[in-house]
Amino acid sequence: MTAGLYRFQSQGHHHFLTFSCDQRAKYFASDRAKDVFEAALERTRQKYGFYIMAYVVMPEHIHMLVTEPPTVKLSVAMKSLKLSVSKLLPEKPFWLPRYFDVNIYSEKYWLNAIHYIHRNPVKRGLVAKPEDWRWSSAQTFLTFECGVVRLESFYAASQNPHIRDKKPKNDKPGPPT
Repeated sequence: MTAGLYRFQSQGHHHFLTFSCDQRAKYFASDRAKDVFEAALERTRQKYGFYIMAYVVMPEHIHMLVTEPPTVKLSVAMKSLKLSVSKLLPEKPFWLPRYFDVNIYSEKYWLNAIHYIHRNPVKRGLVAKPEDWRWSSAQTFLTFECGVVRLESFYAASQNPHIRDKKPKNDKPGPPT
């Protein structure tokens, strides 16, 4: 582990993650690059079995709210995700080596993280409303329609049979309790 970097994983918390492209370059400026990331995120979610409550793909960085994978540390899953994206897109080096990870342990912070994630494209002037940004989970929150990335949230899971009926037993996506 990198000196001075402490991660609190295997705590059963949700995690607000941010990771950036090398030198904050806009490697996700094209629709194709954003689509590549979404597909890689869904493959990684399936492989490691973690839940995604919210995400957004910005031109030079990513925000996500996720659970911890059941069998490996979150850092292993994120390393796999970043590696798969960097193999599929031409820019080298693609990512900054570290990522920002905040444990979310209360419903208040959980809701704040989702709001922040979905409002990011609006704040940056990319769209007028969060649901207008195609590469985020905001649209799923409004319509309950499944997109490329399977989204898990307490409300979406309770409303959407595509999500609710496929949810593994004994798992509790949604706000921390």
